[in-house]
Amino acid sequence: MQVCLALPHCALPLCHTTCSLCFSLPASLQVEITPMQGEISMGESKFFLCEGREAQYDIDWYAPNGEKLLPNRQDILVNRNDESSSTLTIYNANVDNAGIYKCVAKNGDKESQGTVNVKIFQKITFQNAPSPQEFNEGDDADIICDVVSSPPADIIWKHKGSKIQVAKDVRFKILTNNHLQIRGIKKTDEGAYTCEARVMTRGEIDLKIIKVIINVLPSIRTRQSEVNATADVNQSVMLACDADGFPEPTVTWARNNIVLESDEKYGLNNDGSELIIKDVKKVDEGDYTCIARNKAGEKEEEVSLNVFVQPKITYLVNQTASELEEQITLTCEASGDPTPTITWSFGRRVFTEGEQSLDGNVVVRSHARVSSLTLKYVQFTDAGHYLCTARNSIGQDQQTMYLEVRYAPKIQGSVTVYTWEGNAANISCEVLAHPGASVVWFRDGQQLSSINTTNVKIYNTPAVSYLEVTPDSQNDFGSYNCTATNMIGAESKEFLLIQADVPSAPAIERVEPFSSTAVVEFEEPDASGGVAILKYRAEWRMQGENWTGREYDAEEGEITIVGLKPETFYEVKMSAINGKGEGESSPPLNFKTEPVREPSPPKLEGKLQTTGNALKVNWIKQDDGGSPIKHYLIQYKAKHVPDWKPEIRLPNGSEYVVLNSLDWNTEYEVYVVAENQRGKSLPGTLFFRTAAEPTAIPDTMDSGSGLGTGAIVGILIVVFVLLLVGIDVTCYFLNKCGLVMCIAVNFCGKSGPGAKSKDLEEGKAAFTKDESKGPIVEVRTEEERTPNHEGVGPTEPNETTPLTEPEPAADTTATVVDLLPSVATNSDPVTDSFSTTQNSPASESTTLTSSAAGPIPVPAESKTSPKTSPKSTPAPIPQSSTPKPSTPTPQRAAQSDVAPLVDLSEAPKATPSSVPKPPTPTAPSSKPAKVPSNPPSAKADAAPQSQPESVQSPSATNSQNEDLQIDGLAKDVIDAPGKGSKATADSTAAPTQDEYDPPPPSLFYCVCPRSPSITTSYCVLFS
Repeated sequence: MQVCLALPHCALPLCHTTCSLCFSLPASLQVEITPMQGEISMGESKFFLCEGREAQYDIDWYAPNGEKLLPNRQDILVNRNDESSSTLTIYNANVDNAGIYKCVAKNGDKESQGTVNVKIFQKITFQNAPSPQEFNEGDDADIICDVVSSPPADIIWKHKGSKIQVAKDVRFKILTNNHLQIRGIKKTDEGAYTCEARVMTRGEIDLKIIKVIINVLPSIRTRQSEVNATADVNQSVMLACDADGFPEPTVTWARNNIVLESDEKYGLNNDGSELIIKDVKKVDEGDYTCIARNKAGEKEEEVSLNVFVQPKITYLVNQTASELEEQITLTCEASGDPTPTITWSFGRRVFTEGEQSLDGNVVVRSHARVSSLTLKYVQFTDAGHYLCTARNSIGQDQQTMYLEVRYAPKIQGSVTVYTWEGNAANISCEVLAHPGASVVWFRDGQQLSSINTTNVKIYNTPAVSYLEVTPDSQNDFGSYNCTATNMIGAESKEFLLIQADVPSAPAIERVEPFSSTAVVEFEEPDASGGVAILKYRAEWRMQGENWTGREYDAEEGEITIVGLKPETFYEVKMSAINGKGEGESSPPLNFKTEPVREPSPPKLEGKLQTTGNALKVNWIKQDDGGSPIKHYLIQYKAKHVPDWKPEIRLPNGSEYVVLNSLDWNTEYEVYVVAENQRGKSLPGTLFFRTAAEPTAIPDTMDSGSGLGTGAIVGILIVVFVLLLVGIDVTCYFLNKCGLVMCIAVNFCGKSGPGAKSKDLEEGKAAFTKDESKGPIVEVRTEEERTPNHEGVGPTEPNETTPLTEPEPAADTTATVVDLLPSVATNSDPVTDSFSTTQNSPASESTTLTSSAAGPIPVPAESKTSPKTSPKSTPAPIPQSSTPKPSTPTPQRAAQSDVAPLVDLSEAPKATPSSVPKPPTPTAPSSKPAKVPSNPPSAKADAAPQSQPESVQSPSATNSQNEDLQIDGLAKDVIDAPGKGSKATADSTAAPTQDEYDPPPPSLFYCVCPRSPSITTSYCVLFS
């Protein structure tokens, strides 16, 4: 019996030939297969259950080919569950497993069967759709997406969430194999693409996202296509190229197809873009290749390295020639790249290639790297250093060679020399010779002796021979011959010694009067007398009154007379002064001063300060208009600003003002007005510009360099400590005091100041016993200057400087009492003696050394003006203005004009000095004169006339009390030997450490005040 069932998925009843499930069983047996649907996807597994309605069945499964399926198969498994059911399992289904499977159930003679039609289909599978997929920019990209399904699926491509419209963009195309083609793909096409597959019959859909990467071929940019470097200067040079691309390219460098790596010669940075060539040499010159590589390919660029070589002089030697030789050639060779040009220079003259001097004596030729300088006729002036300079675009090299020229003597120097009787003159015979020449002097054909025992003396130096002549009479004037000889030849020259005269009178051109001053313009004298004019003397007076005179330095052709009265008639005359004396005066010229009026404008001078925005304005006072100036008014402003700064008022006597905090790089104008009782002067004007504002230093530099405040303070402290140590050591050696002296006394056993006082006591006691010996006292001031103190050696002589050999000098212990009335007098009050000394006119004009001679009668001409001095020198030196050495006889008549001297009956005799005599007169020396030990008081005003005094400093006048203490102390020291033991004890106890230094362990007793306001020290020598 056949039964047809309508299956749920069938639209119409079907017979078993077309139905999914059909069975034919005897009416008594029924078999059911579950599930009834038999569709299996490729690779999937599925089982089917065959179950009978009655118990105790024999159930078997049959394959589509009719073969009975056995339980031991691997791909299809048959498994009996119980007595009434069996399971068919298909593992990893494939197309071979498709077909109709039959389940047969038997029970005795009864049999029933059921079938199931198994269909195998392919799900959507992306068989080949890799991600990411990479392409090079510009290529035709083929994006792969291979899909397997049954039935075949429809493919849709999407980009950035939207379906790709092939019709709208011709660059996109879907190929027959469903691949997406993009023609000339760009970097902007990079991104995620979606490959979507659909099976309409099953409603199945699947998708695959494919990442598309666009690689960009590298591009190279060289920072410099050519790089220049200098060889052999330990220089490093960098070649650089920057590469772009995707992915990031790697950069390498190569030279001559050899890849360069980091080593002692080359260095590379992290990304390889910079190649550093160390210690560049000439062989490093050439092309270097920068190579950039990535997935898209590689790119190359070349960088050229040009290596230059600084010039280097390789050959240059010294040479020797004789004057008037045929010719001599100097050669200079140099290397370098580019080829250097070579020039020669001699002094200020420069010779270049191919150059010939105007006289045709010098010719320069160059070839390649060699240059020669030829002297056709060698002269003595050609001797010296020749500089060879090799120069190219990157540097230069210089070397010198010396050309030695041997030549006969050549005598130079002024032929005529002027002097006068009694004044030494120097005739200079300057000899140029190589080798050096010997010089002899002749007078009337007779060679002059070099023993220097007469009034004619010879002094020789390597280059000059000096003949010093001190004319005694007219016979000493005339011709003198100088002859120089060396191995090359000899030369002679005549020199004339001529009698000098006083200068003629200067000519007054005009007088420009003001209220209280007058400017006198004059012409120099027609005749100077043969020697230089040293000063001018102007004399003026009101009508009917005495002449007032003043000397002026011989500088400009005008002088200014001051201290005149307004609206007054004056007459003025002038004379010139040279070494011989004062000449005649010019005829008097009358003028009248102006009435009292406003002052003349001050003359202004400005000096920009180191800060750059501050100015110091100095002014020079002009004519005050006959009325004292009350004050100065200062105004200033920037030139571009209309308003002036507030007026500054300074009192009379002010000489400058400092303007601070000015604007940078700004032009200013300054007005200074002087005001007296009559009114204000016209303004003195000054224009100036401040400096540009300095560039600020970055903070990073401040933190990395320079000294901090603490370091500066530390340095100052160290300097201060070293200064104190230096002062203490100086005090130890000079004054035997200080910390070092204390250490020496306490720890080293050195004798201290107490021992010196003891020695002094013994010396004074010995002196007291010998009444015949008196003390020698010397008073000196800080202003005192002697040749030995200043270390002045022989100066360069001139035509009026004596070059006499040194005379025997007096022993320094035989010193005369300096003419301070406070020391030489025991009866005068101390205050009177100091006031007299300070008010004496000699305080400004006396010399600074004490004479060892006795009282000298003062000649009448010593009190006159310099024009009557018979032997004045062109440049008087203070310490040498005393008379020449002599031994005058003491005279009692002179004691009324000079301060009395201390008895020096046993003074030691003068001993010769070993110090060479400088070309200036020396201090006199002789035995001191005997005078009473306690002489009567001398007149204070007599001291300036008879003997030079020490100059009193202003501080001495202002601190009279301290000076009085020291003066009284000196009096006690001098009086001590005559007063017995009591006086001695008093004199030794009076000095203290605070007032003066302790005396040295000898009989030379000094009082050295420590107060800076006291400038006088007292020394006593007990002999």
